[in-house]
Amino acid sequence: MSHSPDAPLICSVQFAFTQLIAVTLEGLFCCRRKKGSTCQEDNNVPVRVRRGAHVLGGSAELENNEILGPTNPNHPPSTSSQEESCKPSPRNCYRLVILGSARVGKTAIVARFLSNKFEESYTPTIEDFHRKLYRIKGEVYQLDILDTSGNHPFPAMRRLSFLTGDLFVVVFSMDSPETFEEAARLREAIIETKKSAIQGSTKNKIASNLKVPMVMAGNKCDGDIKKVTVEEAQQYCGNQDDCCVFVEVSAKRNYHVDDLFYHLFIVAGLPLEMAPNHHRRVPLNFGSPTMLPPSQPKHKTTLSIKRRLSDACGVVAPARRPSLRTDLMIMRTKTCSTGAENNIPGSGITLWSVDSKKFCCIQ
Repeated sequence: MSHSPDAPLICSVQFAFTQLIAVTLEGLFCCRRKKGSTCQEDNNVPVRVRRGAHVLGGSAELENNEILGPTNPNHPPSTSSQEESCKPSPRNCYRLVILGSARVGKTAIVARFLSNKFEESYTPTIEDFHRKLYRIKGEVYQLDILDTSGNHPFPAMRRLSFLTGDLFVVVFSMDSPETFEEAARLREAIIETKKSAIQGSTKNKIASNLKVPMVMAGNKCDGDIKKVTVEEAQQYCGNQDDCCVFVEVSAKRNYHVDDLFYHLFIVAGLPLEMAPNHHRRVPLNFGSPTMLPPSQPKHKTTLSIKRRLSDACGVVAPARRPSLRTDLMIMRTKTCSTGAENNIPGSGITLWSVDSKKFCCIQ
């Protein structure tokens, strides 16, 4: 693939910015690195969050202006009730993390999921953040997508993505056994990191039964030569828990990309309407800042099943990357618990209640 002419400049700016964040992150994490250390009280760590910053079950809204709705002069300003109707409840907010080696097609899969597009040119990803909002059966859902770097230059940032993620897509290339081996290592690292953090912050055996919704995606299956067989990948996932599945895909040919996310939402216990081919796509300029159209009245039982299912809709919402502080708050919510777990009904995702007097450190 050809490189974008501005790729070196973009990468250098992204690299410098990410390095600054990573250095700050490492400084925060280095306070406790002993294996098995528990969450310690720290009066010097402020627990206040600036107005507008909300810690969510699987994600977090940004500080002050979380969702930047498109401005359209043809639409009158929305009322506060309209704005509230498009805000998801904390239990309906999730973060999806995309991981894998460099050049396996992580960004291409995300582009297919969000806009059904594919770019032939290749630009290395440092970290990209996307958000999609859904209205399904009258409820609003928020899915944040973190597209990570394949080079993992900053271990602390990678650990943070493990701890803040609720569900994962680990991508490898069907023509590269090395990327498959890396995908297996990433899965093990995700599980171990989450278990270590939970065991370090609780005095029970919750971590022993930890299950993380995950899809191992074998991309580039349209190639002439497959050095990783379907049987090999299926056998690996078959030896894992029931929350790990394998899907063979091709982002270039748009082959089974919809199935990838369909199976992911199945093992995560999320609404199947969140899959790309199970909801209507709403244009970005629908309105500001509501973006999602109102749901259909529930009393219309005379509508056909197909018409009733069409009420599910989704829109890619403009949003900035949550701040480092917000991510640390999410991490604390999911790892520093008082021992009581809040399981979402029908979901493989576990939320952890936070004790505001505790400060948790990544092992």
